[in-house]
Amino acid sequence: MAMHTSVAVIGAGFAGIGAGIRLRDRGIDDFAIFERDDRVGGTWRDNTYPGAACDIPSRLYSYSFAPNPEWSHTYSRSAEILDYIRSMVDDSGIGRHIRFGHTVSGLEYSAEEGLWTVTFAEGHEPVRARAVVLASGPLANASFPDIPGIEDYAGHKIHSARWDHDYDFTGKKVAVVGTGASAVQIVPELVDRAASVKVFQRTPGWVLPRADARTREATKRLYRSIPGTQRLARSLWFWGHETVALGVVWNTPLTRVVEAVSKLHLRSQVDDPWLRRQLTPDFAAGCKRLLMTSDYYPALQRPNCKLVTWPIARLAERGIRTVEGVEHQFDCIVFATGFDVSKTGTPIPITGLDGRELASEWERGAFAYRSVAASGYPNLFFTFGPNSGPGHSSALVYMEAQIDYITGAVAQLLDNGWKALDVRAEAQDRYNRDIQRRLTSTTWNSGCQSWYLTEDGFNATMYPGFASQYVGQLRRVELRDYRILVHEGARTPAAAALQ
Repeated sequence: MAMHTSVAVIGAGFAGIGAGIRLRDRGIDDFAIFERDDRVGGTWRDNTYPGAACDIPSRLYSYSFAPNPEWSHTYSRSAEILDYIRSMVDDSGIGRHIRFGHTVSGLEYSAEEGLWTVTFAEGHEPVRARAVVLASGPLANASFPDIPGIEDYAGHKIHSARWDHDYDFTGKKVAVVGTGASAVQIVPELVDRAASVKVFQRTPGWVLPRADARTREATKRLYRSIPGTQRLARSLWFWGHETVALGVVWNTPLTRVVEAVSKLHLRSQVDDPWLRRQLTPDFAAGCKRLLMTSDYYPALQRPNCKLVTWPIARLAERGIRTVEGVEHQFDCIVFATGFDVSKTGTPIPITGLDGRELASEWERGAFAYRSVAASGYPNLFFTFGPNSGPGHSSALVYMEAQIDYITGAVAQLLDNGWKALDVRAEAQDRYNRDIQRRLTSTTWNSGCQSWYLTEDGFNATMYPGFASQYVGQLRRVELRDYRILVHEGARTPAAAALQ
């Protein structure tokens, strides 16, 4: 017999845990969080590679409703972030709502009952839920590059999101494929251990210095004793990042300032003109993710490290063959190639009204109403959904706004006894026309190839504006943008007025 719950939350990372806490804060206790792993943490549970850290300040990379005065550094390390997530579970008491070892394999909506059926890959009994919060996030599945011969390589393979802590790099010849956010943290650690490291770069990124510092004990005491000071610090970081948007989101004179700072950082750390040229991007700052590091460039210049810019042709049994015909032999290849961030389709089959399949509707690019809901899929909500990616600020600022909006909508649904909330197609279309129009003037759509865009150039990833604008659009649930469905025979004046 199927289990019933008012709200099914999928994923126990930052988003899922935050959703659980805010549901509880709104007096909703009938919910379950389904997690495929045996621990909470999501991205920060999986990313434990050497040097793993956040490139957003700790005060901003946390929830405002769960402040942490104990952050040890300006920029937190992965283990500390994971501890923060665990502490939220312990402090809130929502651990009893989490079901580990539950990999969601499909969602199907029954219009007659107004319920979602949640199925699981392990064969657990299905769950029936009034509302579903899809909080699994985009950074869940490791992505290996589509390189010929990847299965032919006989050496050791490691992905940055599935780090093998048992492998000993001492005396080994190591390749690092990729030069993105994880690679610039891994390389400085590997050069201290391995005999040699070769970094295979396809495209250089814009790199800014990371001014990290240990948090003084006096500062921690201040935050503990006067919580308002921590809120002030968070606010200062927030508005500081909002000014950065002017030089990152749009291609403006401030973009040239960002590029100048990056070039100065490169010149101050790299003496060799040819290496500087290899490390200088040919696209506007912000078109791809900015990288924050002060130890990557020095690591590349260590005697046992070399940058390879020839494109990879294929993997061979003993290493990597580049297009000019050279075969580089390695004991281990580290793939710092990020996640499978699909901008089309859906991670699991989702069937809505009249048998509609969300994967088919998103085949050419994902879209949603304010990134949190899709027309034809009642009571289904997304965290970090389409066009909610920040290019200049903390993902948790956006995520917190989404969680508060979603839990507010769910509270209205349950409190009023409504059957369902379904976004009106015209409201969704109007919103997305505006988003795509605004994206045309952003750096992300300025011509470089990035994971932000589909192969057709459709941007389903980023939000074209300030974080304050994004948060503002989610401050209240605009019921006029929804069809409110009621149970047969019910009389709901508010619902009738809004039909």
